[in-house]
Amino acid sequence: MRAAVSYYGPMEKEPHISVIVPVYNEEKNIPLLFSRLASVMNALPVSYEIIAVDDGSGDASFDALMRVASKDSHVNVIRFKRNFGQTAALAAGIDHARGDTIVTIDSDLENDPADIPRLLEKIDEGYEVVSGWRQGRWAGALFTRRLPSIVANMIISAVTGVSLHDYGCTLKAYRSDVIKGVKLYGEMHRFIPAYAAWQGGRVAEIPVTHSPRKHGKSNYGFGRVFRVLLDLVVVVFMHRYMNRPMHFFGMWGLASLSFGFLVGCIAITLRIFVGLHLIDTPLPVLTALLIIVGIQLVLFGVIGEMIMRTYYESQNRRPYTIKESTIEH
Repeated sequence: MRAAVSYYGPMEKEPHISVIVPVYNEEKNIPLLFSRLASVMNALPVSYEIIAVDDGSGDASFDALMRVASKDSHVNVIRFKRNFGQTAALAAGIDHARGDTIVTIDSDLENDPADIPRLLEKIDEGYEVVSGWRQGRWAGALFTRRLPSIVANMIISAVTGVSLHDYGCTLKAYRSDVIKGVKLYGEMHRFIPAYAAWQGGRVAEIPVTHSPRKHGKSNYGFGRVFRVLLDLVVVVFMHRYMNRPMHFFGMWGLASLSFGFLVGCIAITLRIFVGLHLIDTPLPVLTALLIIVGIQLVLFGVIGEMIMRTYYESQNRRPYTIKESTIEH
């Protein structure tokens, strides 16, 4: 992912809060959004920065962002060479964020910046992730939007074990040490609360204001729901088996081998005691197929274990995270 980064004005050494705003074709919303953001953030007794990521907009969004950045030294702008998607925009903002706390917010004015202080209050209570729960979002759209959203959030909550009403809400606050190490692809930014919980972090959800879009067109649709669910399969698989691939492939490999030997025993028994000509049955082929597949799956597990160990050793990564320690080095 290649992007051009521009900074305007003097930059504070260590901002406490980084606000990340992914932008895509929102030129008409930018002035009001950043005016509201500045009003809210300036009222807080902490230093901050705002990172706007132009995700290859086809309108004049970048020009609008540059006008804002030229007047406000807190605002930094990243511009993509083309449209990479919201997850990539958030990832770029997170990579460049310097704050101890990271806040993400949509640029379409559907999220209210006035809710940010409430998110930060929850972070100060000791939570690693605080997610917004949009109120009154699907009024009048029960079957076309509200019901699919409810079902999708129920599925995600059940599969991940982290219960949230609104995984899709961009308005969230994170401790930077929780989010910095997460690699985001596809629609996986939605699952950061689950990542945090799996690492032992505390996750909270609070109701936030939802406003109807004033300008531009929403990109929400059924296609996105299906993409999110497909990414969910990948996320859960990686969480459960990335550190132990043999547990997955080995389990299915042993099951295939066991069924292969069982079918083989049945075939031999039928040949000896019944006199059945095995060439007239699919049993020999099925036996061989099950045994070969079982061996292959076990070998996949072995290869996966070798790749996983090589990855951790080459990256000097550890299979654990530490919250606090009294050990001095």
